[in-house]
Amino acid sequence: MKHVVSISLGTSKRDKRDEVEILGEKFLLERIGTNGDMGQFAQMFKDLDGKVDALGVGGADIAVVIEDRKYPFREILGLIKGAVKTPVVDGGGLKHTLERDTIRSLQADGIIDFKKEKVLLVCAVDRFGMAQALDQSGADVVFGDFPFTIGMPIKLTKYSQVKKLGGLILPIATKLPFKWFYPTGEKQEKRTPKYPEFFKGVTVICGDWHYIRKFMPDNLEGVTIITQTLRTADLELLKQCKAKRAITTTPIIGGETFATNVMEGVLVALIGKKPEQITEQDYRDKLSELGWKPNVIELTP
Repeated sequence: MKHVVSISLGTSKRDKRDEVEILGEKFLLERIGTNGDMGQFAQMFKDLDGKVDALGVGGADIAVVIEDRKYPFREILGLIKGAVKTPVVDGGGLKHTLERDTIRSLQADGIIDFKKEKVLLVCAVDRFGMAQALDQSGADVVFGDFPFTIGMPIKLTKYSQVKKLGGLILPIATKLPFKWFYPTGEKQEKRTPKYPEFFKGVTVICGDWHYIRKFMPDNLEGVTIITQTLRTADLELLKQCKAKRAITTTPIIGGETFATNVMEGVLVALIGKKPEQITEQDYRDKLSELGWKPNVIELTP
């Protein structure tokens, strides 16, 4: 049995463990939260190195991307350096392929006509494939990188603006403590609705669930959420907020979805190459074989 473990800086209350068969291979998939404890996070990468088939970085990114430029987080690289034998992934391979194709397939299958939607992508540099696909879809898009990551209410409406400003800021930002930009540990459980002007009139909200959950308003009537990891409690919250539907990019396993870093670990284990050797085409070929499609979950009649 292949074993994929996601070690997360997030809360342990979202831990999950399931056995599943994928393309004839049996997998044990685990998500283990460290409640924001950086020392425990780093130690687990050392302890599990060479003992599992793939390790996922959860509740953090190894790097953020604009076009073909990667900007690694110095702090995260230092924390995962204890894993030298086992492949380590953060979901970037799927963000570039699966999430990009999710937007395209939703349009092609007539599920969402993005040309008629007003879309908020909470962080473009974290979901670069999704950002590019939305930009190309003809949607009216707002990119929330500034308000939701560094607390500056600057509204970006073109991906070209993300590229220009990101290229100036990311070389500096990625050298700073990661917790300044992303909720870790217990902070993932706290909702602090903010920046209502960014949500006004929006019909589709896309991107990382923790950003969405933290800042979204209490009323989401008629809104579609496109994200990666939703637990049962998350779906209940969206129902309470009157969201129209939720669409997840990763498959449902055990009634819930795992994050992109877990599912990328599955692909790496199936492909059998080191992450740095895997091409975009390798990912696409395996995804085609898997036949994963967006999961559309209707929340209100």
